[in-house]
Amino acid sequence: MATIVSSIGLKGLEGYRVHVEVQLMPGVEGVSIVGLPNASVKESKDRVMSALYANDCQIPDKKVIINLSPAEQQKNSPIFDLAMAIGAMYEAGVIQDKIPKGAAFLGVLSLDGSIKPVGGMLPAVLAAKNEGFSILYLPWMEDFPLSRLGGMELRFVRTLREVIESFSGQLSVFNPSIISSNIAEEPTSSDYKRDFKHILGHEKAKRALEIAAAGGHNVLMSGPPGCGKSLLAETFSSILPKLTEDARYEVMSIYQLSGLPNKAFHIAPFRNPHHSSSAVSLIGGGSNPKPGEVSLAHRGVLFLDEMAEFPKRTLDMLRQPIETGKVTISRASSTVTYPAQFLLLGAMNPCPCGYLGSRHFYCTCSPNQITAYANRVSGPIQDRMDILLYLQAVALNKETMEGNEESEVIRGRVTKARERQYARYGAEILNANVSQEWILEHVKLSSDQQKMVQQWSTQYNWSTRVQMKVLRIARTIADLQDVHAISNESLWEAMTLRRTVKSKEQKTPLAR
Repeated sequence: MATIVSSIGLKGLEGYRVHVEVQLMPGVEGVSIVGLPNASVKESKDRVMSALYANDCQIPDKKVIINLSPAEQQKNSPIFDLAMAIGAMYEAGVIQDKIPKGAAFLGVLSLDGSIKPVGGMLPAVLAAKNEGFSILYLPWMEDFPLSRLGGMELRFVRTLREVIESFSGQLSVFNPSIISSNIAEEPTSSDYKRDFKHILGHEKAKRALEIAAAGGHNVLMSGPPGCGKSLLAETFSSILPKLTEDARYEVMSIYQLSGLPNKAFHIAPFRNPHHSSSAVSLIGGGSNPKPGEVSLAHRGVLFLDEMAEFPKRTLDMLRQPIETGKVTISRASSTVTYPAQFLLLGAMNPCPCGYLGSRHFYCTCSPNQITAYANRVSGPIQDRMDILLYLQAVALNKETMEGNEESEVIRGRVTKARERQYARYGAEILNANVSQEWILEHVKLSSDQQKMVQQWSTQYNWSTRVQMKVLRIARTIADLQDVHAISNESLWEAMTLRRTVKSKEQKTPLAR
């Protein structure tokens, strides 16, 4: 009868239970791994047999069959090495004690029997908890963010010998003595490179960005070169609240899978890809699908500077992630889904020369050039932007930093507004992402307010989606004010934030 040892497989960030079935049979000596293993899993047989030999476990004149169940699921990681070794040693009679009930084993083996981590350990650990395991063996990692997990015992081991000794109770110390984790840290001013108190002027833009941060609303900024679009965007993350525990785990899991460093998991990620980025780097993909920039910006900000310079096809690929909050990548071997719930900040010039509507420079572009430039950002993408801002250069001799609010003060208001939304919806959901039915339930307009929205919709040719976005913004403004009803002032401010801007003679890219 085969020995069955449990492990965890990963499909993107989603984990699933894998039964590693090991059986010794008479026949030509060798190891065969079945169950749709990829190249890295097939190579496990040499690592496992060498580790067994190093631990005085030899299996002469036997054929070893290892089945990874479910057999129809592609196995893409050598994380099953430890489970294979334990199953083979138990089947060969080297392990006399019973394998703990409800235990799972994760880790890749070195040739000497030491156990090493692989990419994606955190999502595998979280998946093991969801699968109901009570004990989890995993490699010793000083920088692992968890030393314990509610309802599951984590046993950190360095070698195959330590695992065997633990079965008989000879090894009692499992957790690392020092865990360098950022889980409990609070954001401080030193975590951010910029602060709103150092930005001159742009009071309307600051107010709009506060509303965007509170409700998770997308923002598109347009204005002449040097007016402060990039500065505002780079400072925006300083007013975002700290990530909740669940959000931190999600972000950490994505970065682990991507193999990218990130030392500040307690603050929202900020991604700023160059406009020459390919569709695969932005959305994700590859032969072995990896998360793209939209997933690396999950629970944070994706800033597209010079948005009109991105390939139109690449920008249009953002339509699904913006709406659904996730990215699904389909390949012949498998389909992988990564989370991509981000706040989109876009910045662009109003025309090719950049000076349309400027108070100080004359625009040299023809109407056809301006229209062609505006069309680089398609209508469906602009329709998905909640707030439209047109910025002008600030006169340095007329503005001072006196009286500017610090980002920490604004962040406090944003945090309270988000807490009200979480309490209202019963989950970590913001006004920008909640379903249309919930918004209609929680935004009750008077007859006069409905007429006001209808008039503006007719004047500016707003789609149904834009009208819903206006209601969402109004709900966020009310949350910042800590009031239940939508006032006329809140609704008016929401509509002005979505209003398109026109110059005297020409249209800007924000006027569709």
